[in-house]
Order: sequence, then structure tokens, then C-alpha cells
Amino acid sequence: MILLDTNYLIGALVAGSDESKKILAWLEQGELLVTAMPAWYEFLCGPVSDLQKGVVRAILAEIIPLEEAHAQEAERLFNCVGRKRALRIDALIAACGVLKGARLATQNTSDFEDFVPYGLQLCE
Repeated sequence: MILLDTNYLIGALVAGSDESKKILAWLEQGELLVTAMPAWYEFLCGPVSDLQKGVVRAILAEIIPLEEAHAQEAERLFNCVGRKRALRIDALIAACGVLKGARLATQNTSDFEDFVPYGLQLCE
């Protein structure tokens, strides 16, 4: 299972982009693609059309909703990485990946590397 960060959701709409190529390859390999509600929200803020939203939604097996367990895991991750204010939303996305056992696909690896020692897996 692969959790797509916002930049992958956007990249899915760009023919020939690295993100769209990887997404196609993962789908061909039978990988389940999911995203976290905060990443989906960022994507919806666009600008994106209803058609584009539908196209991206169609490749996702699930949009992971935020529940109490996600908030608790995000709090743990946020505290483990030194309570960096800029990482609050990233901690929510990372928590979804950790609890789902999904690898995170992101172009912003530097934003998420701090979470790796605490359970987050990144795609290569």
C-alpha cells in the first residue's frame, strides 16, 4: 500500500510527470493507492476542476479519514521530531501512513525524513 502525498495527487494529472509514471507503474503492479484526508484537502484546494478531482479520486482505494488514533499518533510523531510548527500537517499525513502500514510517496522527502525513525516508511 502506498500513501500519496499532495504533490503526487497533483502530479497524477500531469501526463509524463515522474509522479504519473510511478503511479501507473504501481497500479500495474497491483499496489493499493491511498491518501490521507489532510493531503486530499490540500489537493482539493487546487485549483483543480471537478473532472480532475474525479480522475484522481478514481485511482485511490481510500481517503484515510482522521480519527482519534490518527490524532494521537500525529501528536506522538510531532513531539518526537521536536515540535516543529511547520510539521504539524505533515505529522497528520505521516500518522496515517504509520497506522496503515503504508509507504509514503512524496516529492518532499526532507519534510518527512524526521518521521522515519518513528515508524514512517518512505517510497524510494
